[in-house]
Order: sequence, then C-alpha cells, then structure tokens
Amino acid sequence: MTKKEIIFEDAIERLEEIVKMLESGDFPLDRSLELFEEGTTLVKECNKKLSSVEKSVKILSQTIGEIEEKDFESNE
Repeated sequence: MTKKEIIFEDAIERLEEIVKMLESGDFPLDRSLELFEEGTTLVKECNKKLSSVEKSVKILSQTIGEIEEKDFESNE
C-alpha cells in the first residue's frame, strides 16, 4: 500500500472487502497474511483520521439564551 492520502470512506469500504475475503477462507496462508497486514494498516490510518477529526470537533451548547462553543472532550 502506498503512502498517498487515504479517503476515510474508501478505507472503510476496503476493510469490509478484506474482512469478507478473509472470512471466506478461500485464500492461501500467504495471501491471507497480506490481506491482514493491509487491513491493519487501514485500521491505523482510519484511527489517525478519527483522532484528528475528534480534536477539531466543536460542540455548540445553549445555556440561558447564549450559544457557547466548547471543544469535544473524548472519554479516553
């Protein structure tokens, strides 16, 4: 897999394909390992993107007639 920019939705779609392929059990061990490695790389990239987006999300809350902007706070 190259180091080009990965579109999140495309990565998720590819992960779904990989899962189906691995679940089928129709591939030799070497090919299954390649697919697994590709999947783990995609998961890492998706997690990076989600983390980045999470940090930039702002929450708007209304308190006593005023709108207040707060940073999203993760439960982690």
